[in-house]
Amino acid sequence: MRTTICLTAALVLAAGSTPVLAKTAKHASFEINHTSWVYTEHGKKTRMSVDADGNYIENTVSGKHLDHGTAVMKDGKVCFTSKMNTDGEVCWTTKPVAVGGSMKTVSDKGEKLTVTRVKYSPLKMPG
Repeated sequence: MRTTICLTAALVLAAGSTPVLAKTAKHASFEINHTSWVYTEHGKKTRMSVDADGNYIENTVSGKHLDHGTAVMKDGKVCFTSKMNTDGEVCWTTKPVAVGGSMKTVSDKGEKLTVTRVKYSPLKMPG
């Protein structure tokens, strides 16, 4: 009986301490929600923000509305579905980027773009 109690106590203590798990835990994957980006496309300097619910708004830096819709992460890519056209879902490569950092991204259609992450600031629909 004493051995069973000691063994049970040792197992409970061992289960409670997880230094091995801490060493092997994966880094959190990149999330697009609650981020803002700037880039130049077709000669227009553009700003895009994705809110906490995954809704994006894309405007020129001067304020002209270009697009809006939804953004989701799928298989390590960010996928956008516009509410302004019938292109369907368009996915882009991505990686974790800190505010102020840039990355080169490629769409499933082969389009290339360099984007820079900026401090999050929500955009509003015009009107």
